Amino acid sequence: MPSTGTTAKRGRPGYDQQSVLLIAVDVFNRHGYDATSMGILAENLGISKSAIYHHVPSKGDLLKLALDHALGGLEAILEQPQAASGSADARLEFVLRETIAVLVERLPFVTLLLRLRGNTEVERNALERRRTFDHKVADLISAARDEGSLRQDIDPRTVTRLLFGTINSIVEWYRPGGSLSPEKLADDVITMAFNGLHVPS
Repeated sequence: MPSTGTTAKRGRPGYDQQSVLLIAVDVFNRHGYDATSMGILAENLGISKSAIYHHVPSKGDLLKLALDHALGGLEAILEQPQAASGSADARLEFVLRETIAVLVERLPFVTLLLRLRGNTEVERNALERRRTFDHKVADLISAARDEGSLRQDIDPRTVTRLLFGTINSIVEWYRPGGSLSPEKLADDVITMAFNGLHVPS
């Protein structure tokens, strides 16, 4: 599991902030963030509620750490040179491939992000960051359409929704370590998105 980019904060023996976070994300995904109490977290961690506070101030702080990990991975894609230069369709393909890679690499964290309801300020801020990312990808789709590399007869907004609908659905069925590698998964999504399902003539 990749580092969450946070400094490990030592607490009770056997746990640091990252290990607490990993278990918390799993519990949030199984029970739902709103339905998860500190008592449920403590039970899954095998420590007391007071011991959790040695690692984080609140349940909301755990959520923010988790969402920052998911969103940080996505936002970093757009900072890569391959996302900023070259033809629009090549940049779009790069961003989509990297989005799938981040999703697979940080699957529990992205799953949590995609299941947000926007009930708290932390959730609303995360959803706004995700919308900003989606809008930038939509701009790439429009640019590729304008340069003539994508077909003109489908509305870019529809394309954006369908692409993200496909990619986001991966969290519901993909299991790392199975017969379908992350690279082959990305190849299949890109091939279907750019070339369709018809056998090439």
